[in-house]
Amino acid sequence: MWIVRLALRRPYTFLVMGLTILLLGVFAIVTTPTDIFPEIDIPVVSVIWNFEGLTTEDMASRVTTFSEYTISSVVSDIRSIESQTYPGVAVIKIFFQPNVNVEGALAQVTAVSQTILRRMPPGAVPPFIIQYNASSVPIIQLALSGKTLSEAQLYDYGIYRIRQQIAPIQGITLPLPYGGKPRQVMVDLDPQALLAKSISAADVSAAVNLQNLTLPSGTVKLGPREYRVSLNSSPDAVAALNELPVKVVNGATVYLRDVAHVRDGFAVQTNLVRTDGRRSALLIVIKKGGASTLTIVKQLKDLLPSIRASAPPGLEIKELFDQSLFVRAAITGVLVEGAIAAVLTAVMILLFLGSWRSTLVVITSIPLSILASLAVLSAIGQTLNVMTLGGLALAVGILVDDATVEIENIHRNLGLGTRLVQAILDGAQQIATPAFVSTLSICIVFVPVVFLTGPAKYLFTPLAMAVVFAMLASYLLSRTIVPTLVRYLLASEVHGDAEGDAARGLFARIHDGFQRRFERLRVAYVRALEIALARRARVFGAFVAVTLSGLALLPFVGRDFFPSVDTGQFRLHVRAPAGTRIEETEQVFANVEAAIRRLIPKDEVQLVIDNIGQPQPINLGFTDSVTIGPSDGEILVSLNPDRHHPTERWVKTLRETLPREFPGVTFFFQPPDIVSQILNFGLPAPIDVQVTGFNQPKTHEMALEIADRMARIPGAVDVHLHQVVNSPSLQVNVDRTRAAELGLTQRDVANNVLVSLSSSGVVTPNYWSDPRSGINYLVAVQTPQNRVDSINTLMNTSVTTGTTGPQQLLSNLATVERREMPAVISHSNVQPVFDIYANVQGRDLGSVATGVQKIVAELRPKLPPGHTIAVRGQVESMSSAFLRLGLGLIFAVLLVYLLMVVNYRVDALRHPHDVQRARPHGRHHERRRRHGEQHPPGDLRERPDARGPRLAERRARGRRHPPAPRADDRAGHDHRHVADVARAR
Repeated sequence: MWIVRLALRRPYTFLVMGLTILLLGVFAIVTTPTDIFPEIDIPVVSVIWNFEGLTTEDMASRVTTFSEYTISSVVSDIRSIESQTYPGVAVIKIFFQPNVNVEGALAQVTAVSQTILRRMPPGAVPPFIIQYNASSVPIIQLALSGKTLSEAQLYDYGIYRIRQQIAPIQGITLPLPYGGKPRQVMVDLDPQALLAKSISAADVSAAVNLQNLTLPSGTVKLGPREYRVSLNSSPDAVAALNELPVKVVNGATVYLRDVAHVRDGFAVQTNLVRTDGRRSALLIVIKKGGASTLTIVKQLKDLLPSIRASAPPGLEIKELFDQSLFVRAAITGVLVEGAIAAVLTAVMILLFLGSWRSTLVVITSIPLSILASLAVLSAIGQTLNVMTLGGLALAVGILVDDATVEIENIHRNLGLGTRLVQAILDGAQQIATPAFVSTLSICIVFVPVVFLTGPAKYLFTPLAMAVVFAMLASYLLSRTIVPTLVRYLLASEVHGDAEGDAARGLFARIHDGFQRRFERLRVAYVRALEIALARRARVFGAFVAVTLSGLALLPFVGRDFFPSVDTGQFRLHVRAPAGTRIEETEQVFANVEAAIRRLIPKDEVQLVIDNIGQPQPINLGFTDSVTIGPSDGEILVSLNPDRHHPTERWVKTLRETLPREFPGVTFFFQPPDIVSQILNFGLPAPIDVQVTGFNQPKTHEMALEIADRMARIPGAVDVHLHQVVNSPSLQVNVDRTRAAELGLTQRDVANNVLVSLSSSGVVTPNYWSDPRSGINYLVAVQTPQNRVDSINTLMNTSVTTGTTGPQQLLSNLATVERREMPAVISHSNVQPVFDIYANVQGRDLGSVATGVQKIVAELRPKLPPGHTIAVRGQVESMSSAFLRLGLGLIFAVLLVYLLMVVNYRVDALRHPHDVQRARPHGRHHERRRRHGEQHPPGDLRERPDARGPRLAERRARGRRHPPAPRADDRAGHDHRHVADVARAR
């Protein structure tokens, strides 16, 4: 009550408070990052080891496993460790506990990774260590293409020019370009010339490292001057490298040009990108967790005109898969729905109150409450997103309660003949406690979010905070700004000036007509209530029957973690038979792309991008890609945003058609858009069944059985085993005794094979600096892959000791056999694991998950001791969130009940029915007692006025304020006024 008096004494103070809220709210809207979801702060650190040429098994046993053991024993606050090992690449993801000091954890991981380098294979380099979280997802892609530019030029310009121009944009991460051909100085070995000159690949690599140098020389002082001395240690032109001497054989110097050809070329291509069938390079922009998608994309688009203007002639730069369009549409949709709710709320208030001035007061308090909530959310680091804005849209209908109840109660007091200021004081005081209890009850409803953990916590907590902050602000405003506005806006209405009468005439007639119809409805409700009270047993029986029937139908209601969203995009993963070379895989993709364009009408397809093969190792730490080698990749399809059939329809069509047209090729769909990628939290599918254990043959057998049974679950689609274990390989077995007899060691053989097949850049990198750009490029000594086209050619590899020892052929020292080996080896908390991924189609996620859980429960007893089966993905997050929300709901109900106990001051724990009996009678007598107060104390006494005749005339006509009901009125106050209804709750 004191704050209402203060507001009436110092109206300008609270008007300034309202203006301050307005300014802070607008400032928050302008400066707060805008995104689709709140930041999901689950800290993850990725460690990427790279040792090109090492097999998957050697990489897993010698690099991945030891690194995992060391990190798990040294680094603090680790929740779990997962890894994927490919040929020559290991990606270790370390998931930390919530609220961990990420900077400290990153420093620990970096320190231990540097320490264990001595335990790694010779030539191993420090790993890439990067940090990201579940909200870090691609938001836009730039495709670089041009008919006059080679793939090497596209890649080079993308990484050294465009990437550097957009790097200053705050809040982004830029992986290396996809596709294209990384520029390298290639020393293409000639196997026949090497044999003729008795030189091996290792000899050439050693010569390049000895002749192409970057070493300082120093200075020399000659007379009065000091000169800097430089050497021609590195040639100025690539062609000059051909003149480097390699070895003196039989008194003759053998130059590099005699056994190889040096050219300005590119590395062996392991990843290629096609945009609408044309080779290109792809730059992907990833936003960091708390950054604004809309701001980043806007800044990038502002830079593109200058980037295009400075680009080489013929270079085309296209923006693809712009996620800001979807984010903006989602945010706009929420805002529009919120605005519609506010308008409808205002219309209903106008119908019930019949006063546009009162309606203006109410609809003024709504945006101020929302702006206050936005200001607080911005201050505590939240973003504007679908969840926070959805919470505010949800609160619009609730926010009117405080102001509406108070204004209606003020009108009722005015109808009893009370002066305006006293009516404000009485109206505010009479509903102060009920309104406060009602506000607290609504806030308590959102208590369940405190029980959430993991991703659900970060998704739904901002929604709850948005509603709670808005409700608390609404109650404060109803105590301060609402009374102030009522005093000034309703004064002319109460005094009945000419303008007020004219303005009220239309609304009064509409209000009167509405009230007559509503009165008939109210009377009918009272009669129905009397009948129900007279037949309490029957009504209670019907209530129990409806409740039980609802509970019985509960198992038939579908369960999903989040509603499905049609973004007009899909992402198809295509996996050719294991071991398919990338050139053949490209042809498979071309045929699949042609089938897609045949099945989907041309006017509905906007863009198709093929991303084939495995990208550079560092890129594997940023995305959810499950590409395991040159035999698979992804096709990204963007449908026409202006006209297209539901995306799910085309996805279903492709699922049914493509496997029949391409036998032996595996197809499955991955999350294409920002929403599904965030909700999957780095996984390629919503369901992931993990079979873990050191007995890999047994776990693999169990994983195959699970995949086979999961594929038969109705609604489960794209069921596949992630790990491919039958990738073809050649095992070269060196006869060490024979090699020793010929003066060779295993190292001599390994070095020569390594340089010939994987290049000298793996262990002994050498660089040439381009004098025009100042950029260093790797000089790679390697036999061109097209020259090693048979096992016989492989076995004719020249092997020497690197000194003056004899030259031998590999076939004289070793034999070769065909084998199969894993294309990828996965670990979960250091233990080997097999993943079975599955999508959902035509059925809810919960129902499919129930079927999966039944299969897992049946097979779990068959596992060897120490082995486990776990279900992860959206299923895990959904089950955890539903359970915790259920517990939180029970807790919220208990809190509301205890709040009622405190409010009514009755022994509700023993007599809960007293809660309902005590409320209306106690409030009714309190209201009757307060009606006797006519004048405010002190300086708030109402000025004398001439409102009496006009007000009496309006009451007599029944236009504005109906007479107070008598004590024997059967309907009572609790059925006539909004304030009484709120108190009766």
